Amino acid sequence: MSDKAIFRLVWGVSIFVFVVVVLLQSKLITWKVIPDWVFFLPKLNAIINGTCTFLLLTSLYYIKRKDIQTHKKLNIATFILSALFLVSYIIYHSTGNEAKFGGQGFIRPIYFFILITHIILAAVVLPLVLFSFYRGMKMQVEKHKKLVRWSFPIWLYVTITGVIVYLMMAPYY
Repeated sequence: MSDKAIFRLVWGVSIFVFVVVVLLQSKLITWKVIPDWVFFLPKLNAIINGTCTFLLLTSLYYIKRKDIQTHKKLNIATFILSALFLVSYIIYHSTGNEAKFGGQGFIRPIYFFILITHIILAAVVLPLVLFSFYRGMKMQVEKHKKLVRWSFPIWLYVTITGVIVYLMMAPYY
C-alpha cells in the first residue's frame, strides 16, 4: 500500500471509531438483555490499560538501549492489546449500561478533569498511534521518531488515566 492509501485508511478508521463512540454515548444503540460477563469489562479495560502502560514504558526502555527488535515486539503487543481494549470498550458501552460518578467534594472536579482529558486525548491519540505504528513497521525511523514525540506521551497518559478513571469509578459500577 502507498503512504497515501495508508493515510486515508488511518483517517477512515479514526473517524469511524470516533463516530461509533459518539453513537454509543448517545444511547441510540442498546441491548435488551445484558449478559453477566459484560459487567466485568470495565475491570478488564483497566487491566488492559495498566498492561499497556507497562508495555509502553518497557518499550521505551528497550529503544533507549537500541534493542529495536524487542521494542518492536513490545509495541506490537501493546497495539494488539489496545485494539482488544477498543473492542471491549465498544461492547460495554453498546449495552447502554451507565454508571455515574458519585464522589463529592474536592475529588469530583479532579475526577472530571482526568476523565475529560482522558476522553479528548484518547480520540486524538488513535490516528497518531496508527501513523506511528505504520512508520515504525516500515522502518521509516525519522518519521516514526517525529510522530512518537507526540503519540508516546499522549498514549501513555491515556493508558494511565484509564486505570485512574476505573479506580475512581469502581465503587459506582
